[in-house]
Amino acid sequence: MIRKTIVIYALIAGLFTGCAIAKEEPKEAQNQVNTYELLNLFGEIMERTKSSYVEEVSDKQLIESAINGMLTSLDPHSSYLTEEDFRYMNEQTKGKFGGLGIQVTMENGVVKVISPIDDTPAHKAGIKAGDYITDIDGKTVIGMTLNEAVSKLRGKIGTSVKITIRRVNEKPFTVTLKREEIKMDSVKSEIMNKDILYVRISSFNEDVDKDTEKAINEAQKKLKNKLAGIVLDVRNNPGGLLEQAIGVSDLFLDHGEIVSTRSRNDEDTIKYTATAGDVAQGLPMVVLINEGSASASEIVAGALQDHHRAVIVGEKSFGKGSVQTVLQLRNNAAMRITTARYYTPSGRSIQAKGIEPDVVVKPAKIEEIKSYGLNLSEADLKGALKNEQDKDKDKKDENTKKEELTDKNDYQLIRALDLVKALYLYNQNDALNQPKTENKSEAEKPAEESKK
Repeated sequence: MIRKTIVIYALIAGLFTGCAIAKEEPKEAQNQVNTYELLNLFGEIMERTKSSYVEEVSDKQLIESAINGMLTSLDPHSSYLTEEDFRYMNEQTKGKFGGLGIQVTMENGVVKVISPIDDTPAHKAGIKAGDYITDIDGKTVIGMTLNEAVSKLRGKIGTSVKITIRRVNEKPFTVTLKREEIKMDSVKSEIMNKDILYVRISSFNEDVDKDTEKAINEAQKKLKNKLAGIVLDVRNNPGGLLEQAIGVSDLFLDHGEIVSTRSRNDEDTIKYTATAGDVAQGLPMVVLINEGSASASEIVAGALQDHHRAVIVGEKSFGKGSVQTVLQLRNNAAMRITTARYYTPSGRSIQAKGIEPDVVVKPAKIEEIKSYGLNLSEADLKGALKNEQDKDKDKKDENTKKEELTDKNDYQLIRALDLVKALYLYNQNDALNQPKTENKSEAEKPAEESKK
């Protein structure tokens, strides 16, 4: 029986490699012989496992596990996708799926949270980027593949799952989350401080570039083209579709390279370049990033940083600089395999390094310092002249208080808004101080005529 199986595996291997062998040099042919031996070894181990393992296992289970093991051993992002996994992935990129709302990877044998998704069970429960999931429903994740762990986190909508979290400098804790249908509204926008557009992109799903452009155009229309600047927030954004990262970057770039992908073959290098037109018309921009900003988020931040189109504020990003290609297989399964690395316009590889912000801003709490001393101003002095514009004071104070309440909980956002406003005012002052060359040429005409 074993010999028969070995022959079958050798024949299967020949179907995939036989054509290549005829074209290879003798040294390569020797390598192919070793491949046959290893495939025979695989067949032998599979048959012995089927006959000797303590519980009965199917050929399908063993082969799929072997395939997945082969791919996951290459890097954390390559894997085998069963029909269910493949369907789930497609739902995710379309912006609607069931689960807890976290993007995860595998690190040191446990599941690491890349980022929670806004307004999901994980986000509401306080799960943070960088958290480690060590147990799911009381069972350790050590020894599981990433796909196995993710399948245990997913489940029927309305059911609950208990996970144990380890966080740096904190005691491990357990939290129970109820699975929900995750509907991802990837782009949210709001006008802050009267004239600054805040755009939050939580993931790069389909149509994110169109939704971002729509948000900017609507803000310009609402403010009658008096928009002062834009804050683009991709904190805790785990990435998504490469084409959407390119599309969003292209909105703000008028020319030049956005990103390049390079595989092991130089001839397969692809460069993506910007098309003419900046939807924001050169307005000041700040991009907010943190350790949960990964992949497509880093492409956008890197492109805008290299072209000096935006100031990057926050913390160093996650550092996922690899490109995965999903290849559909028979029986509606698929394989996800890392095929290239991506590079920013200046040639930087972000892999395992991340994007360093131009202005480092750590998360912080803002506490108002109350003064109980005797603080006097001109308005407090006896007989002080009144301000003739004082009728608008109460309205302005009310707006200021509203803004303070909106911004106080997010120190990084406050810094970003202040920076955009400062850049806008600087540009306005710079424009006022520019010499008026057109008037100068007109003024020179009488002088030239008098010389004649």
